[in-house]
Amino acid sequence: AYMGEDNSSEFITKYRTCRRQMRECSGEADHHEGMSSDDELTPSEVTEFQKSKDNLLEDSRKVFEDVHADFCDIRKILLKFQEWKEKFPDSYCDAYISFCLPKLLNPLIRVQLINWNPLEQNFTELEEMPWFRAIEEFSDAKNVSESK
Repeated sequence: AYMGEDNSSEFITKYRTCRRQMRECSGEADHHEGMSSDDELTPSEVTEFQKSKDNLLEDSRKVFEDVHADFCDIRKILLKFQEWKEKFPDSYCDAYISFCLPKLLNPLIRVQLINWNPLEQNFTELEEMPWFRAIEEFSDAKNVSESK
């Protein structure tokens, strides 16, 4: 271990001891070990995490790079199913497509969610994501055609 690591763990130990003593003096007896947030990452750990995350995101962009756009764009896929439903409703119904779509779209949605983090301050709401809107539009079109 290098010097910074020893100083870091020594600092954390002193900091925890100081906080424990302050809690004892103030009468806070309901403290639960492991619920504190003083285990911050070191700069090297943050750098390593960011590097791993960037590599993962780069790899995720390559997952569908050899797939034709008609088969990896959720909106285009759903449009094909919508056309099928309108032209051949009996065949569409017999194929139980409403049960197949979640499994079919799952990998496409999961790739888009790799970088999604609802704990970040400026995260995108699921309802604002393009795949969500495409499914919502498909569902609305489905409901309109069923009510005819």
